[in-house]
Amino acid sequence: MDKVLKDLVQLLDLERIEDNIFRGQSRDIGTPQVFGGQVLGQALCAASQTVAADRTPHSLHAYFLRRGDVNVPIVYDVDLARDGGTFTNRRVVAIQHGRPIFNMAVSFQESEPGVEHQIEPPDVPDPESLPDLKEISKEALKRAPERMKRFVTTERPFHVRPVQTPEFEAPAKQLPVKQVWMKAVDKLPDDPTVHQKILAYISDYGLLGTSTLPHGIAYMKDNVIMASLDHALWFHHPCRVDEWLLFSYDSPSASGARGLSRAQVFTQDGKLVASVAQEGLIRIVD
Repeated sequence: MDKVLKDLVQLLDLERIEDNIFRGQSRDIGTPQVFGGQVLGQALCAASQTVAADRTPHSLHAYFLRRGDVNVPIVYDVDLARDGGTFTNRRVVAIQHGRPIFNMAVSFQESEPGVEHQIEPPDVPDPESLPDLKEISKEALKRAPERMKRFVTTERPFHVRPVQTPEFEAPAKQLPVKQVWMKAVDKLPDDPTVHQKILAYISDYGLLGTSTLPHGIAYMKDNVIMASLDHALWFHHPCRVDEWLLFSYDSPSASGARGLSRAQVFTQDGKLVASVAQEGLIRIVD
């Protein structure tokens, strides 16, 4: 397995230090704080270790309370909120320096049949016909702020192929809609919990930036402050994150220095496997 991808799989596999208490490490991916997707994936891992194997997560709802310190371990405290006949609920608090930095409620369910429908995926080019983000960004990065260079050039465990070519330096105002293909750079184990955790990890990628599109904001510049405030993820069907997934983003609203962004996640053959929503801080300072 690719070294960077293997490191991510290990990063999302927590150490149990007491009944219902787990500890995880962090990785610096070029952001000024712990990447929110890392905390989401680790919190889901912690909760999953307290739930019967025949129940899988169907939704999670989380709040980011404080910036995570990438140099300090994160402790995850799981509250066994409810074990019902079909559903199981867990509450997870992530702690650093004696204070909560994140909390999450996650619900698990036994598999059962029911009515089904889904929206149609957008009509976009296949990922094989698109360049990877690391190729797109080479020329733009020559003029980019240092923190953008560091974020974009950090080696990642995913192929990222935007349908719309991103503008890093002086983006034009445009509709708050975009699509991005993503998949892991190498084959992953068949264990479905690995794919669930990594889907939670990448579900935080690219969301909040969608809310900046109508405003022409170069969001990696020093006068722009952005931070995730909350995050919701619904798992509709099992999927593999080592196969192409289309993230179809939109932002229906921005107000009060906050932007709301959503994503629908489709397999390459058009199956809707997950939905995501997030509100985040967007603050422009003088």
